[in-house]
Amino acid sequence: MTSVELRQLRYFVAVAEELNFGRAAERLLIAGPSLSQQIKALERDLGVRLFDRDRRSVALTPAGASLLPHTRDLLERADDLQRRAGRLAGSETVRLGYVNWLPTDLTTRTAAVAQLHVDAWVAPSHTQAARVADGSLDLAVCWAGTAELERQGLEARLLGADRLYAVATGDDSSDVRIQDAVVLLDDDTTSWASWNAFAEQLSHSTGARAVRIRDGGITGPAFFDHVRRSRRPVVNSPKGQTTPLPPDLVQRPLIAPKVYWTWSLVWRSGEERAAVRAVVDALTNGVSDLGIHAPDAWLPDDDPHRQ
Repeated sequence: MTSVELRQLRYFVAVAEELNFGRAAERLLIAGPSLSQQIKALERDLGVRLFDRDRRSVALTPAGASLLPHTRDLLERADDLQRRAGRLAGSETVRLGYVNWLPTDLTTRTAAVAQLHVDAWVAPSHTQAARVADGSLDLAVCWAGTAELERQGLEARLLGADRLYAVATGDDSSDVRIQDAVVLLDDDTTSWASWNAFAEQLSHSTGARAVRIRDGGITGPAFFDHVRRSRRPVVNSPKGQTTPLPPDLVQRPLIAPKVYWTWSLVWRSGEERAAVRAVVDALTNGVSDLGIHAPDAWLPDDDPHRQ
């Protein structure tokens, strides 16, 4: 039995299903005489005759018929073993897009289950969600509301959260109530659709003053200019959370309530690829609520992680 190969067992199943050595050889892409020799070698190693054959017909022997279902089961388990080994070796590629934030231990957490390809095209949340929906990406780290997820056939799990703060002139770094702050909305909906939806809900829900702009100043130098011109602290977007502030500006914590922006890991509903599901589990299992469910925390009404 030690000399029996999976290859020979596959040959046995092919001949059993075709009951014709010629057709089986064509299916297996090998020469007919070679197939016949391999079946004879398998019969010799097993110690039983698998086929009754003559020049006109091929039939399974009782021993062959008895062994066939067990052989199919063995081959299926061997194939499953190869698939599992491939996933463990990270041989399956999973494509992931993002906006501006990723977990620092992304590669470490996914190396055992898939080969993760982080897409170089950094795009807004609504764009990345749409790319997952149309199959351009397998996963994306983005912000997406419940209605958008349902419309695009996506599912989401909490992966991260940013507590947003305000930026102001001067050196006063004390807390500021959200109703005393300004939140910017940009007319460029191609770039800022998700942020605008978030900011509009924030203004409506908390009393923060909404100010419309047209210069892309949600982040970067233009944002700092808006802060300098504002008489109130200005809410900083998640894209500006890690940007160093100029020396004339200061960060001020937002309170009453504390404002959170969530980062979801999104994928297509009904996703069948085991590697994609394995990456989802590897990245999201064990993620805490990150403060977003505290009594003084605020999330938009349609945030998928709102309790």
